[in-house]
Amino acid sequence: MRRLWIAALAGLAFAAHAETPSEYPTRPIRFVLISAAGSGGDALGRLLADKMAPLIKGVFVMDNKPGASGAIATDFVAKAPADGYTIGIGGATTHVLLPASNPKLSYDSVKDFAPIGQVGTASILLIATNDFPANNAKELIALAKKSPGSVQYASWGIASTGHFCGELFNLRTQAQMSHIPYRSVVQIQTDMLGGHVKLAYVDMASGSPMVKSGKVKAITACTSRSPSLPDVSSYDDEGIDFAGKRMGALRWALYAPAATPKPIVGKLSAALKQVLEMPDVKTRLLDLGITAAFVGGDELRTMTAADIEGWKQIAKAANISNE
Repeated sequence: MRRLWIAALAGLAFAAHAETPSEYPTRPIRFVLISAAGSGGDALGRLLADKMAPLIKGVFVMDNKPGASGAIATDFVAKAPADGYTIGIGGATTHVLLPASNPKLSYDSVKDFAPIGQVGTASILLIATNDFPANNAKELIALAKKSPGSVQYASWGIASTGHFCGELFNLRTQAQMSHIPYRSVVQIQTDMLGGHVKLAYVDMASGSPMVKSGKVKAITACTSRSPSLPDVSSYDDEGIDFAGKRMGALRWALYAPAATPKPIVGKLSAALKQVLEMPDVKTRLLDLGITAAFVGGDELRTMTAADIEGWKQIAKAANISNE
């Protein structure tokens, strides 16, 4: 009996000191990144963490979990305790394209997350080494048609946004390029600078600085022209599209596990919205190839579900499967 009383008193003491949403956060928050350290996605996550931390009076601990086109990190967030102490960054690949190409994915990108908000939109950039024999989309199409299958392009994984952009290019131009999946954009960058891969899709945050520094050249942007590289033509400019497409650009967004208390999600969402209104953040995001565009959680969830259905068309037509 005495042990039962001790257990009961301990439970009451824990409840008395349990954290309330208004006190959140009282310990560091794990911020899970889908990209390797040094990538554009990594830079984006760290920028948001640095700016959001003082607004919520908290501390973020960055946790890079690259691989499987972002599925490793995203699955980790989905299965984390829904207490507000694990959040993740993701977007088009993790929450739209992987679900569109894998019905057996280990997480449900709509049901397993509480969206904190959209960060912004960004095109995917097709870059090439400076000695690559094509300088734009039209020249690339001609080169690929001349020797079907001989032109290879890299992306950061099967069913990644880069992979989808490459296969959309093939479908609409009959270019017949072949895909080389990498584990991360950082590995692509290393191999490209070493001359081991000549053509690759990378996120705009990683590719834009490489183009501006003259290390590589830009071929085209998928799907829309980017304000970061306004002189680089896009798929939209070249008429490379698919029926029913609703995404003019591809997004970055923050997510918490489903069932995370709404007041906590709301606090994080309000901080994100405030950060995206800061002039210096907008400028830095443009440097990373991202146009700041906050969208709240409920609307983002609806958009995600609709986007998945739209991109399933490309997955089926191009036989993209990540099962």
